[in-house]
Amino acid sequence: MAEQVRTLELFIDGRFRPAADGRTFDSIDPSTGAVIARCARAGSRDAGDAVAAARRAFDSGPWPRMSGAERAELLKAVSGRINDRSSELEQLEIADSGSTLRKVKEDVKLSARAMYYFSKLAAGEFSSPVDGLSKPGFSRNVLVREPVGVVAAITPWNFPLKMAVWKLGPALAAGNTVVLKPSELTPVTAMELAAMFREVGFPPGAVNIIPGFGEDAGAALVSDPRVDMVAFTGSTAVGRSIMSSAAATLKKCTLECGGKSANIVLEDADIPMAVDGALYAVYYHQGQCCEAGTRLLLPDSIHDRFVSEMVSKIAKMKIGDPRDPSTEIGPVVSAAQRDKILQYIKSGIEQGAKVVTGGGTPDVPAAKNGFYVEPTLFTGVRNDMKIAREEIFGPVLSVLRYGDVEEAVAIANDSDYGLGAGVWSADTEKAVGIGKRLRAGTVWINEWHLMSEKAPFGGYKQSGIGRELGLEGLHEYMETKHMHIDEVGAREKKFWYDVVVPKSS
Repeated sequence: MAEQVRTLELFIDGRFRPAADGRTFDSIDPSTGAVIARCARAGSRDAGDAVAAARRAFDSGPWPRMSGAERAELLKAVSGRINDRSSELEQLEIADSGSTLRKVKEDVKLSARAMYYFSKLAAGEFSSPVDGLSKPGFSRNVLVREPVGVVAAITPWNFPLKMAVWKLGPALAAGNTVVLKPSELTPVTAMELAAMFREVGFPPGAVNIIPGFGEDAGAALVSDPRVDMVAFTGSTAVGRSIMSSAAATLKKCTLECGGKSANIVLEDADIPMAVDGALYAVYYHQGQCCEAGTRLLLPDSIHDRFVSEMVSKIAKMKIGDPRDPSTEIGPVVSAAQRDKILQYIKSGIEQGAKVVTGGGTPDVPAAKNGFYVEPTLFTGVRNDMKIAREEIFGPVLSVLRYGDVEEAVAIANDSDYGLGAGVWSADTEKAVGIGKRLRAGTVWINEWHLMSEKAPFGGYKQSGIGRELGLEGLHEYMETKHMHIDEVGAREKKFWYDVVVPKSS
């Protein structure tokens, strides 16, 4: 039975409407190739309308003037809506992104939890004394955090609902107004969020959601002088372009970009646990994670055994329909992404690496119309090869040998990226010591992928600028103001004025 094709409109200034030029685009189910939604395609005019609505809402609307407690209640209500509709959102996310059922159950739950967390932060205190500066009878000094203004948020296709919440939650908690542009590949759950914001009573213009393409809607948002900040998650190449465009008006930018994370296994590691951890690090969501552990560093002494055990387990992974609870490997997001991954695999072979398993499209019924790539493992990889340098964003693992820990650290840090890293060892303190030497924003010890809305996430080097989540993530969406409040109270006591201002005769 064919899925119903949904019709999605833009959400601007509190109402749904078609694109100004009437254009639409289709959202495709990666597991079947079928159209699941026909979505209004925002162009530059629509982006301008959304920015204008957000600007009015910030400059003269109620949202930034509400108390933190009032904003908190509305954000909490959206969290409740996500929980209430979790089953429906799971199915929509599967159809739109190709995520497996196992993955989306966590995604939806964590999205609701993150929104609830930011609702609590919204109710917090944004002002505090400046430690050590205030002096009775002289002055009071206060640090005040205020919203940046209008935020343009641009999110990727790999975690559509969760990434939307990661941007909207802190931006709104801080009192900003937002224009969100979700990826054109996965617009569906973002538009469900739009309906929730309207249902719970967000004021018009506080949240605007406009699916569209980067070359028109995205570019218009980034270049608009009425936008005060751009919050972006996506590729490093696009991040560079955004940073360049934003420079014209010195917009604040947070950029969570690409990764090529090194996963170091030490000789004393628990091999069965580390094997499973390495598989999880790279093949979770078909490798479509910015911090995936795509470079596996193994010492010579355990290399062959470790690879053999990984290959044995890869052979048992179930590839198929993402709606099947037993499926472990689903499709990648699009035909174009599948073909890009296959080209990377070809380049690895051409540069002399060895495909130990995978390397093509799987021979399963789902691959007839869906976009599937086999879990692929390369050995004999050098760190100067393309498959070790560039972000593939697919189920492709590069295994690199190392001689000693010094060499492992050097290989791990020899990368343009610095988003994630990991160390596996029975000696936790030794692993922590190595982790401190790794140039990455998140380092896992005997673990991978686990994050919390309470802890900051972001990268070093070309993996980005700024942090998401936690208090650090909230503060990215705020300006910091120092208020110096005089307590001297009399001109004759302000002797420092005499440096410039003549005393009264």
